[in-house]
Amino acid sequence: MAAPGEEAASEERGEESSSGGGGGMNLMEFSDEILLHILRYTPVADLVLNVRSVCRKLSVLSLDKSLTHTVILHKDYRVRKTLEVNGTVDKDQVKALLREIGKEIHELDMAGCYWLPGATVDQVIRCKNLVKLNLSGCPLTSLRLSKMLSALQSLRSLALDVNPGFDAAQLSGECKATLSQVLELKQTLHTPSYGVVPCCTRLEKLLLYFEILDRSREGLIISGQLMVGESNVPHYQDLRVFYARLAPGPVNQEVVRLYLAVLSDRTPEKLHAFLISAPGGFAQSCAVRNLLDSMARNVTLDALQLPRSWMNGSSLLQQLRFRSPVYFSFSRCSLSGGQLVQRVLNGGKDLRSLVGLNLSGCVHCLSPDALLRKAEDDIDGGIAETLVASCCHLRHLNLSAAHHHSSGSLGRHLCQLLARLSGLLSLALPVCAVADGSAPAADRPPAQPAAHAVSQGAGKKFRLGVQTYPRGAPEPGAPKPHSVFWTLLERLPHLERLELIGSSFSSAMPRNEPAIRNSLPPCGRAQHVGDAEVAAIGQLAYLQHLTLAQLPSILTGSGLVSVGVRCQHLRTLSLANLGLMGKASYMPALMDMLRHCKCLRDLRLEQPYFNANAQFFQALSHCASLQRFCIISRSGTLQPDAVTAFVSACLELIMCHMFTGESLTVCKSLQQSLLRSFQAGRPALNVVIFPLLHEDLTEVIRDVPMMHLDEITLFKSRVAEEPPNLWW
Repeated sequence: MAAPGEEAASEERGEESSSGGGGGMNLMEFSDEILLHILRYTPVADLVLNVRSVCRKLSVLSLDKSLTHTVILHKDYRVRKTLEVNGTVDKDQVKALLREIGKEIHELDMAGCYWLPGATVDQVIRCKNLVKLNLSGCPLTSLRLSKMLSALQSLRSLALDVNPGFDAAQLSGECKATLSQVLELKQTLHTPSYGVVPCCTRLEKLLLYFEILDRSREGLIISGQLMVGESNVPHYQDLRVFYARLAPGPVNQEVVRLYLAVLSDRTPEKLHAFLISAPGGFAQSCAVRNLLDSMARNVTLDALQLPRSWMNGSSLLQQLRFRSPVYFSFSRCSLSGGQLVQRVLNGGKDLRSLVGLNLSGCVHCLSPDALLRKAEDDIDGGIAETLVASCCHLRHLNLSAAHHHSSGSLGRHLCQLLARLSGLLSLALPVCAVADGSAPAADRPPAQPAAHAVSQGAGKKFRLGVQTYPRGAPEPGAPKPHSVFWTLLERLPHLERLELIGSSFSSAMPRNEPAIRNSLPPCGRAQHVGDAEVAAIGQLAYLQHLTLAQLPSILTGSGLVSVGVRCQHLRTLSLANLGLMGKASYMPALMDMLRHCKCLRDLRLEQPYFNANAQFFQALSHCASLQRFCIISRSGTLQPDAVTAFVSACLELIMCHMFTGESLTVCKSLQQSLLRSFQAGRPALNVVIFPLLHEDLTEVIRDVPMMHLDEITLFKSRVAEEPPNLWW
């Protein structure tokens, strides 16, 4: 043990080291207010377990209530093998953190911490003063949940998963007493059940995510009728927000109807947000029709989303009442431009309150007559202008999955009109919508049709050689490019998420179905959107998330380099089917781009016939912050040694998904090798390597953590997918 004098000397050395060297300003000379502001950018786990040991002053500041009030462990994948705290060695960083400051934590987010053992999750019981708790994706049993919630009497907001084997009868009286005080509940269902909803008698916000598979692992058909025998029913009398998102499958529809049946008996008078997201057809039941009729009579909404089958051909929009709406989603609905203007925009009246609008898949929403319009027809600029003028404060707008073609009329191009929405933070557009009018592009040769390209180059390995494309951004003195898309992005300085998705694009890897073997050809006007338009994206200094899908005229990929050089905040990149099918000639440019993406965390690449070789993975290794990586390539190949070297070099990587044309033997061997080599040091590591067209693919991906599956592996548009700030 050190003598007191030695401790003091050590303390002084700690403070001196904080100055970064002799003669400079000492960090400890800053005021407490400034230091606290700096420390807010440090994860709480690092503050409590590392920073506080630097010196006496930081020891006090690191435990300030403003820093320990909220602890976010969501996507914090770093876990040390050994950790010394107060002289004891602990292999579990999360357990040590909760032991140290559990009583100080009021909000705890552990969403998606699937790798934590149950014994670690049990430590939440130490956080006696918790008000908000998110355990989505964490391993929980009924008994474990009961013991935990029995000690959290101040809890008001809860998120959790309900897995097979859940039994509400195992919840203790103390646990039910805690649940009776919960006001906000987010519940992800992996089995037909009411979960803890019947115990939450004061609910004001209910978010339900239905992820129930139609068959069990043993092949048995799962039915929602298993819930009918449950004696308790949900209590909705105080409900203000109801949200339900359904994964594909009839059992999810069957279960959500049981939840809605209670709502139809007595519609909550305070209900102001009613949102149901359901893929495909979802037929109305008698209870649902009664519910919608009751809502039309008794409630005023500010957020609405309904399945398309409930909206199409009905007068529901005329009957429902809205007050200062903040979010609308009419995804995939047969909504004409006339209906949009008259029923949603109130004839062009002021809708400044609207923040999010999802019109993805609404193929007629910018045309006056839905019955007579063809896909190649131009939009009505007047309808688009009314939309922009009425919703001038929009922050999130989704117009993808439709053909929105603009004429050559001066000032009436869709991009020119959208440029007036200078406050946009996220935007999704079909590729054909950004083409310059109806005139063909003069500065590039027309691309081959996709089907013809496959016959000439399918399956051939492309050569990674000398780059033949311009690098980086335009020269300072170069003339500014003249295109409507360039002008649009120039007027949207705050844009953080951009999606350009081909109107007919569909991923080769859908949900709960075999992989898609064939794809539809791109829109003709998409042939006039290429490298120059991608280069325009480099103007977005604050861009964090970028999706590009089905751009057939990407030739050299030079625009990607501009994005990599200039968009230094880019965190998520999703590329799919760029250039000619079977000829990924943009790969050298992509590799150059990746060398500049120092902040990139998620990469999804979907490209047929892609050869994942050593050169590609060497370039990808420059992305020092990369955490999640997914390749989907029909007839694609990979080099196992290159993959192993890449995973070894990228120390932050915790997800590696590769679905290619390799054999099952090669895939299984590589997957097992990676897990053996790296999982001990990376407990969160999730590796799935499997043939894309194998018949057992759906069985394999059912074991992928929902967080990864939903956020990166499965392709979807994410702009205005949900109302902003739906959950804390």
